[in-house]
Amino acid sequence: MKTDSADQEPRWLSEEEQRTWLAYVHATTLLEDHLDRQLQRDAGMPHLYYHLLVVLSAEPQRRLRMTELAMRTKITRSRLSHAVARLEKNGWVRRENCPVDKRGQFAVLTDEGFEMLSKSAPGHVTAVRQALFDRLSAEQQKSLGEIMGIIAEGLQPTEAGADLPWLR
Repeated sequence: MKTDSADQEPRWLSEEEQRTWLAYVHATTLLEDHLDRQLQRDAGMPHLYYHLLVVLSAEPQRRLRMTELAMRTKITRSRLSHAVARLEKNGWVRRENCPVDKRGQFAVLTDEGFEMLSKSAPGHVTAVRQALFDRLSAEQQKSLGEIMGIIAEGLQPTEAGADLPWLR
């Protein structure tokens, strides 16, 4: 007989696991806040908006379908739509209708958006380097990259119908 996992006692974290978990939560919360404050101060945008501009800047013609942009940035379609509306208001992004799919739209990084990204990138990379990479040895950096890759891979299900942000 199959037992329901809700009937089983949870596998509680050990003291060491709890310390590790709390250190992770503390560090990631502080890091995201640090990067948000730096970008708000220097570029007038939150970290998420900056990330959207970065993703668009790497694409041919600096454009990407909205659904693809949501998937790459791991956010819901409604959150993306709100963010793109704010970026449009600033003149940094524009939407274009998809010629082959009347329901689809592209987000396009404007020249003004690319200029803003170019101006804000040096300060952002300095903030990232000081907050993260300058505090770690080369070996720790490599380990962190491997660990985060393993975690991301395990959290991104491949089966159809998976509950992923960009599908909501």
